[in-house]
Amino acid sequence: MGIVRYSRLYWVFLIQRLKLLMEYRANFFIGAASTVAVQGAGLLTIGVVMSQVPDLNGWTLNEILLIYGLITLSKSINHMFADNLWTLGWNYIRSGSFDRFLVRPINPLFHLLADRFCHDGIGNFLVGVALVTHAWLRLAIPLTLGNLLYVLVAVLSGGLIFIALNLITATSSFWIMNSLPLTRAVFENHLFAQYPLSIYPRAIHTALTWLIPYGFASFYPASYLLGREVGVLAWLGLPVALLLLAFAYRLWLLGLSRYSGTGS
Repeated sequence: MGIVRYSRLYWVFLIQRLKLLMEYRANFFIGAASTVAVQGAGLLTIGVVMSQVPDLNGWTLNEILLIYGLITLSKSINHMFADNLWTLGWNYIRSGSFDRFLVRPINPLFHLLADRFCHDGIGNFLVGVALVTHAWLRLAIPLTLGNLLYVLVAVLSGGLIFIALNLITATSSFWIMNSLPLTRAVFENHLFAQYPLSIYPRAIHTALTWLIPYGFASFYPASYLLGREVGVLAWLGLPVALLLLAFAYRLWLLGLSRYSGTGS
């Protein structure tokens, strides 16, 4: 019953947000297009590098595009549905407006996330779909129901990993007020996971697998689809995402218990 209630509530929040965005349609389309442009710059970099090197430690251009597309899809989920976590400290806690989440009969974290759908993430989603589709066709990956379900679970798991890591760092706002530098410091590590983890030293490879596990949003699912041997790691994306999300939520509850308002 709770899931149904919150699903309906989120739909109400989403409709109101879209109505607001449609009041300024030019901004809506510019925002979505801006992320496409940013991704284009990243892809141009890959293209320039790969034009000089036939393969990157055994990885071809299309294989790298598959990795890039998968992590872009995962990032788009976080961008669209949990982007408000970035603003928790300076926009809500510092200003005192976070208090309104505590006096309404819904979960404060749900309210924070539902308060702002970020349309910019639509651009990331479209780029991710285009890249995965392109790479899939060029690499002749079998179009089976199993592979499609695997990609769906992998992308959703990657999205949850992005959200969990952002929630962990954003929750520090309850202690340090402005969590933005910490959130950015952790988030920017996903740039390493746009490339095969096998090209990095073991320390970075291990960190992106177990410490900041963005590898489960890109490298490991791509390796599975390409028939590269990564063992059980190909199947650990969802368990890692759920464990990380559970830890993030417990930390959120701890931070919430320490919150006392701004006093204003």
